[in-house]
Amino acid sequence: MKWGILSTADINRKVIPGAHASDKVELVAVASRDPARAEAYAREWKIPRAYGSYEELLADAAIEAVYIPLPNTLHAEWSIKAVESGKHVLCEKPFTRHPEEVEASFDAAERNDRLLSEAFMYRHNPQTKRLSELVAEGSIGELRLVRSVFSYGLYDHENIRLRTDVEGGALMDVGCYNVSGSRLLGGEPERVWGEAWYGPSGTDWIFTGTLRLANDVIATFDCGTALVERDELEAIGSEGSLFLDDPWHCVHPAIELRRGGSVERIELEPADSYLLELENLSEAIRGEAELLLGREDALAQAKTLEALHHSAMSGTPVSM
Repeated sequence: MKWGILSTADINRKVIPGAHASDKVELVAVASRDPARAEAYAREWKIPRAYGSYEELLADAAIEAVYIPLPNTLHAEWSIKAVESGKHVLCEKPFTRHPEEVEASFDAAERNDRLLSEAFMYRHNPQTKRLSELVAEGSIGELRLVRSVFSYGLYDHENIRLRTDVEGGALMDVGCYNVSGSRLLGGEPERVWGEAWYGPSGTDWIFTGTLRLANDVIATFDCGTALVERDELEAIGSEGSLFLDDPWHCVHPAIELRRGGSVERIELEPADSYLLELENLSEAIRGEAELLLGREDALAQAKTLEALHHSAMSGTPVSM
């Protein structure tokens, strides 16, 4: 499957090695709004073709799929342009917090018989699959609570993650993982409550959320761009819990099953989540696999993010 990348975003450094390593993905082009930057970037990362605009790359008939790591506010626009150009799309998370943009993007994809997927790479990792299986198998009894955190420290107001004009902030950058993980294990929310501290950049520097999920499962999370580096998730049930110290990056995959006063450590083989998400879309395009993340998940994710955002801004809970 021949792939192109729209932009030279920093996240590419995690995606490109997987593309080069896979025998199911051939990375053939990269685009930038600056032709010189595109050429230099292509040389650095050993990408055969460089384009001085996103439109030029989309006009390349040899490219079958594109990865879009643009700022949050451009995801829907360029996903629509890409599928209308005949490309399948893997769009970086968060796709958007606006449900209407999700609907418009997937409508465009369906009209043009293209596949579109939100790039939550951790969802493709074997650690995540095993966690879901353990919960479904009843290893901790009935699931009652999902607790997760994701934070780091960033204080450069010019950084895209702290800019209000591109809908940056803790909830969108890292909290979206907490929301996704909570939904994966506990189902869709019925009611949410969000609280935020907005820092000097105008974005939420700390965000906490509570989600009332299906079957009386409750999820709580906190995330931040002005905290120490933290990432963990725990699924807590009536008879035990499952603890992950590295739930999102999955660099050191392991699950601790805590039950009956003992701890069983379930080790998993490391796997490149970015390679796996590229391969999933590539295989789905060829009809060799089911697309893991499509319209339904992206829409539910956007609705939850928007509800949490509205709750934090209004100071009231939001029913879904």
